[in-house]
Amino acid sequence: MSDLYNVSSSPHVRSKVNTSNLMLMVVIALLPASLFGVYNFGLRALLIILISVASCVATEWIYKKAMKQTITIGDYSAVVTGILLALNMPPAISLWIPALGGVFAILVVKQLFGGLGQNFMNPALAGRCFLMISFTGKMTSFVLPSGASSKVVVDAVTGATPLASLKAGESVDVLSMFVGNIQGTIGETSVIAILIGAAFLLAMKVIDLRIPLTYIGSFTIFIAIYSIAGRGGLDVNYIAAHLCGGGLMLGAWFMATDYVTTPITKNGQLVYGCLLGIVTAVFRLFGGSAEGVSYAIIFCNLLIPLIERVTIPTALGKGGQKA
Repeated sequence: MSDLYNVSSSPHVRSKVNTSNLMLMVVIALLPASLFGVYNFGLRALLIILISVASCVATEWIYKKAMKQTITIGDYSAVVTGILLALNMPPAISLWIPALGGVFAILVVKQLFGGLGQNFMNPALAGRCFLMISFTGKMTSFVLPSGASSKVVVDAVTGATPLASLKAGESVDVLSMFVGNIQGTIGETSVIAILIGAAFLLAMKVIDLRIPLTYIGSFTIFIAIYSIAGRGGLDVNYIAAHLCGGGLMLGAWFMATDYVTTPITKNGQLVYGCLLGIVTAVFRLFGGSAEGVSYAIIFCNLLIPLIERVTIPTALGKGGQKA
C-alpha cells in the first residue's frame, strides 16, 4: 500500500510515448517518399537507403561500444538520420559516399557533441552539406527518373533539375514536379509522397503545423514579392515551381521539425519558421546554387539559442522584466 502513496519529484508526466515510438513513427512517415524514390529511380535507390541506414546505425553502435556507453541504436534515431541522408542523395551517387556521410553525421555531429539531444544541428543535413562541399560534382549529378536510363546528367547548376532550369529563366512543368516525375534526389521529387508522410505525423501528433506553415508561408511571400518586383508581376506558376521543387517540402516537414534542433518556445518556433523561409529564398534566388534548403536549415539551427533567449516567456513575478 505504501507504494501507492510514494510521491516522486516533479514533473509528474504519464505518457507511453518515448523516443523509440516517435522515431519509429517518423520512419513510417518517410516510407512513402522512400518507396516512391525506389519506384522512380530503381533498386539502386533502395541500395543507397540501406547503405546509409547501415552506416549510421553501425557508427553509433561502434562509438557507444568503444566509449563503454549504453547502446542506443534501439531508439531508431540513427535509422531516421540514415533515411533522411539517403533521401537527400542523388540516385547515381557512388555507394561509398552515403556511407561516409552517415559516419560524419553520427560520429561528428551527433555523438561527439553528447549524443541524441545534444547535437547542435540536424545530423542528416550536416552530413549532406559535408558531402556537398567535399564532392560537389558527384552530389549535383542526377539520373533520369524510372531507373530505365543510366545516363548521368550534367551538374544541377547548369540545368539538371527543374529548379536550375527555373533559375536559368526556362519554363518547367509544375504538375510533373508535384507528382515526382522529375530529376532530383531520391526523396525530394514527389510532393504528394512527402505530404502523405507529413499528414501521418500530424495525425499522430508527432509534429504540429507551426514551423512547417511559417516556413512555407514566409518562403512563399518572399518569392511572391520577388516575382512582383523582379519579374514584372505575380507569376503563380513560378511560385508553385519553387514550392514543389528541390528539398523545400522534405525539409519543412521532416527536418525543420526535428525536436532537438528547434526552439522550445512557441513564439521561437514562429520566428524560426520565418527565418527558414527567408534564408531559403535568399539562398535560392541570389546564391550560386538553385537549391538552399539544407544550408538554410543548418544555418538557422545555429541561431536557436539566440531565438530562445529572446522569446522565452517572462517568469511569474518578474514584473515584465527579462533577465
